[in-house]
Amino acid sequence: MLTPEQLEKLIRNVPGFPAPPVVFKDITTVLTTPGALADTMDLLEERLEGIAFDAVASIESRGFVFGAVLCARRRLPLVLVRKPGKLPAEKIGEDYELEYGSGRVEMHRGSVPAGGRVLIVDDLVATGGSAAAAGRLVERDGGRVAGAAFVINLEFLGGRRRLEDLGWPVRWIVEVHGEE
Repeated sequence: MLTPEQLEKLIRNVPGFPAPPVVFKDITTVLTTPGALADTMDLLEERLEGIAFDAVASIESRGFVFGAVLCARRRLPLVLVRKPGKLPAEKIGEDYELEYGSGRVEMHRGSVPAGGRVLIVDDLVATGGSAAAAGRLVERDGGRVAGAAFVINLEFLGGRRRLEDLGWPVRWIVEVHGEE
């Protein structure tokens, strides 16, 4: 199995994407390396010990990969948190700020099991804006946020602390302390 350090070495840095001065953390290299996705999920599941959840809300688009695998392994419902205009039925939405601008996420109304404990999953936490918005959607839809899980935590942008300030347990595999 990959160690967190080996996983970190698989993640490609793309300077200036989507806009300078962002250094994008590209996880597609994890997906194209045989066995790395399974190892990543094993590492993530180890870190989820002690967090009880009945569903996963996964954030578009790279978060879908990790959320879907987690739900398949645990036989849980997957709630898709998407960019505007991507969902066909009645939806609710939340705006948020991110490292390089602002954004909005939406989810279908009635996606969350009533009173369900929902884990927010994405590939990366930067400022925590999209995850916090996803959590607000979960709560508006009648669920409770059980915590949040990420492959990468950009510690220097403070998102993990922001989410913990909301009372959420936050888990991650790779931690980045500065723009690399």
